[in-house]
Amino acid sequence: MIKEKIEEVIEYVQTSEKVSEESKPLILEKLEEWREEDEAINDISVRFQNWWMEMEPIFAELGWI
Repeated sequence: MIKEKIEEVIEYVQTSEKVSEESKPLILEKLEEWREEDEAINDISVRFQNWWMEMEPIFAELGWI
């Protein structure tokens, strides 16, 4: 499932006007690495979980969740 999500992000970055042309190659390179490495996929999951644990109280306070 994570590999599919990474593929979605890759497609988004490639077509996005919000990501600078200078940043795209660097971002895409890292995403390609993550897609190929199972450990990196686990790392992404842990990072998102940690981010959510930090952000959830803020979102709750704003009434967004």
